[in-house]
Amino acid sequence: MTLWSVPIVAVPVADWFLPPDIHLAHLLVIPLALAATFADTRRTAVTALLALAALVVAGAERRTLTTENVLVQMLSLVLFSALLLIATHLREQHQRHLARVRHVSEAAQSVLLRPLPRRAGAVSLASTYVAAETEARIGGDLYALVRPPGPTRLIIGDARGKGLGAIGDIETVLGAFRFNAHRHSTLSGLASALESDVRWDLGQSHRGDPDEWPGEHFVTAAVLEIPDNQLCARLISFGHLPPLLLQGGHVTPLEMSTPAPPLGLGALTETDYAPLTFRFAPGDQLVLYTDGVTEARDSMGSFYPLVERVTAWADQRPDELVHSIRADLRAHTGGPLTDDMALIVLQREGTPARARIPDNRWVS
Repeated sequence: MTLWSVPIVAVPVADWFLPPDIHLAHLLVIPLALAATFADTRRTAVTALLALAALVVAGAERRTLTTENVLVQMLSLVLFSALLLIATHLREQHQRHLARVRHVSEAAQSVLLRPLPRRAGAVSLASTYVAAETEARIGGDLYALVRPPGPTRLIIGDARGKGLGAIGDIETVLGAFRFNAHRHSTLSGLASALESDVRWDLGQSHRGDPDEWPGEHFVTAAVLEIPDNQLCARLISFGHLPPLLLQGGHVTPLEMSTPAPPLGLGALTETDYAPLTFRFAPGDQLVLYTDGVTEARDSMGSFYPLVERVTAWADQRPDELVHSIRADLRAHTGGPLTDDMALIVLQREGTPARARIPDNRWVS
């Protein structure tokens, strides 16, 4: 307000010293326009009154207040101020409406994509999520964590498409995962129920759309189980990108020999949902991510080298590693991401009581 008052006060002061044929009254519209752009209706009205007062003082100084020229200037300033006040009032109404919509949207998105805890069972976690669409907190990527008795179960996934248009599909997957994670003692049973529920729900949600065939909607996902009392973890992939296992400074992509089809497409093939079991001892880390990370391109079109970067930062804690990858990803792209991105880093902590190593397949 003080900044805008300076040129208003300067006009009559300058007119006092300038020659009679030089007038600066037309400059009064500048602070008025700035106030209408950046201030509220009340401050804009005060600025308009100050500008009108400055015009009156300038006219009185030159003894031209009642001349036709000054009267026309005053009438023009009043009309211009009225139009700006109307525009400012409408802008404020629109901003209040957007604020209410944003508040409701953020509340709904927070319920849908709940923050991950920093510690769950035998693991510590750090995560980050970036939606491609501005003003959105979530898009087409998803993650969730559930703590049934015994293990920690986690899902990360990527719905077909991106942005807010995919929220319905990720709500389907998250709801099915949270519902079934407590009800199945094995990861295979959870995976089978998850596919069945998601396929049915996606079919119901998109039934009757003439522009889409039944398999148009699907979600790639990785489901992870980390027992509290075993130095291992189990993974089932629904066509998702392989998590990265960090052990002793080495990075190993956890490729499954027979990954399941993406969620929603399980009817295309028979799958027994056999998990990949691998050693996950204290100090080991897992990096789970979506293609918004690995497919981010720099100005030359090169993909982000996630494995190379993670190898260089293998000694960092989960929160440090997430921060390093996110900052480096921003530097790699040189601007906002064009796809949704989710990233989770887990680390096994301590030695669980009576921990045992099961007789399963190890990833070396």
